[in-house]
Amino acid sequence: MMKVIFLAAVPAVLAAQQPSLEPARPISLQQAIRLAQENSPTAVQARGQVSSANSERRVAVAGFAPSLSWSMSQSQQNGERFGPQGTIVPYTAQPWSYNTGLSARLNLFDGGKRIAALRQSSADITAAQANQVAQDFNLALQVKTQYYNILAAEESEGAAMAQLQQAQEQLKVSTEKLQAGAATRSDSLRSAIQVGNAQLALLTARNNRRIASAALTRLAGTTYLVTADPSDTLDTRLTPVDSTMLAQLAMQGPAIRQAEAQVSSANMAERSAKTQYLPSIDLSYSRSGSGFDKYFGIGGGKLAYSNNLGLSLSFPLFNNWSREDAILRAGISAENAEANLRDARLAQQQTLIQDLAALNTAQEQIRIQMQSVAAAEEDLRVQQQRYQAGASVLLDVLTSQTTLNQSRLALIQARLSYRTTKAQIEQLVGRDLN
Repeated sequence: MMKVIFLAAVPAVLAAQQPSLEPARPISLQQAIRLAQENSPTAVQARGQVSSANSERRVAVAGFAPSLSWSMSQSQQNGERFGPQGTIVPYTAQPWSYNTGLSARLNLFDGGKRIAALRQSSADITAAQANQVAQDFNLALQVKTQYYNILAAEESEGAAMAQLQQAQEQLKVSTEKLQAGAATRSDSLRSAIQVGNAQLALLTARNNRRIASAALTRLAGTTYLVTADPSDTLDTRLTPVDSTMLAQLAMQGPAIRQAEAQVSSANMAERSAKTQYLPSIDLSYSRSGSGFDKYFGIGGGKLAYSNNLGLSLSFPLFNNWSREDAILRAGISAENAEANLRDARLAQQQTLIQDLAALNTAQEQIRIQMQSVAAAEEDLRVQQQRYQAGASVLLDVLTSQTTLNQSRLALIQARLSYRTTKAQIEQLVGRDLN
């Protein structure tokens, strides 16, 4: 009898030795997603890419405006110089001279390079924005995965507690029957083992919850430990999905939009490279002044000003095949972008088919396992009554308990699979399916 008590108490002692952690704060799923999209390094990088693309567009627009520059300088001359007769004479002019200037330059024609750069920058903005949406939904998928792992661990903990309660009740019945001489010592030992297994299952579920909570905390980027709120999404609603609508949404998902924008950007880059075969025409104007006024002509003194207006045309006749190399590389990039777009569409189609099949399977598994759990609970109740009445052996009860435990775990896994698969479809199409 002491051995039975020892076996039942060992898991409880192990549980008491587990290190205590700071209590986790329950947060809603939407709050966890919002925190991850604000604090995650990938989200920060995606926002930075959008800002960088917008800056590049501003530069492309500014390329149509003239460039302006203003300069001021002063210099000192002293010592000696050669005179008109070739003799060295001292320098007697003003030692300080002052210069000021304003210049402007406008490109009149560059073969369409600026227009191509502007269109390329617009495509880059679209690609960066699509990438930001994709990263947001990737983070949402990661958060939902950990969040649902916590919920699954919570459900597993509840199932383990129910398993422990049933095992303890069975141990009590076996012990009473052993004391009454109606059962063997093996029955009480097996019941004690079932209690230990239930306690270990409870420890495993709690440990899985801690691990998933730590992963969720990292994704949320909080300084305190967070966990899922069981009341937020514990109930799994089996909602029907429109596969035709999802197929259309998948072809407009973030990955497709990003690939399409990259194709446009590569095409504009190729067009920009071809403009090197056309001449460039520039208009320039400058006004400069020089003299000995230390106030640069603003004071009482004056500077001598000169104006210069110029029109120039340049065309590289041969630049060591660098134009041809640039065009070749741009063409290869455009072909690669087209291939990536084609593959992205096929990948979206393949992934959607797989996810829809997994979602339908998970829905059916949930329905079947709910019926199995109900049947296993009734079977265990009957077997326990028969065992108490002496109409069956302990092995029948243990078999029913094992079947019930397996059915509960299968139901929990089916719910987890349904939740995560639905989150994967949301990540694929770039929108929530609520």
